[in-house]
Amino acid sequence: MKKGNMKSDEKNIKKKFIDLSAKLEPKNHLLRNCFFAFVIGGLICDIGQFFTNTFTAMGLEEEVVSASVAICMVFIGASLTGIGVYDKIANFAGAGTVVPITGFANSIVAPAIEFKEEGFIFGVGAKMFTIAGPVLVYGISTSVIVGLIHYLVEYIF
Repeated sequence: MKKGNMKSDEKNIKKKFIDLSAKLEPKNHLLRNCFFAFVIGGLICDIGQFFTNTFTAMGLEEEVVSASVAICMVFIGASLTGIGVYDKIANFAGAGTVVPITGFANSIVAPAIEFKEEGFIFGVGAKMFTIAGPVLVYGISTSVIVGLIHYLVEYIF
């Protein structure tokens, strides 16, 4: 083959590859994804608000209500992850299920379930904090720093 002909073949192959890639590339459904994330995330928040209203109507103090709602939402998120429903909802709603506290529960339970064959100590126990570990470390560290700043501003200055 001649050198000029070889370059022409390479250009044709590259053009065919680009055309095929463009045809097979998944369509971007940004507006639809945002809508479902908003709706499902809103429904999760509505469930949390239902628990808040219910516990408040029972006459519980505000701090107890906040803790109780968080416990209920984490329990629901972990339970739905355990039976395989939360992942299906997350595939449909995307970020709408990641942002609420139920998404945090999902991020703890999902790795634990995935590695349960390795045993309770080295599987579930170790993998449970794969995603949650950094969140806890940075959350605790930030709360200590904010607490120190508050103490310095309140009592020293």
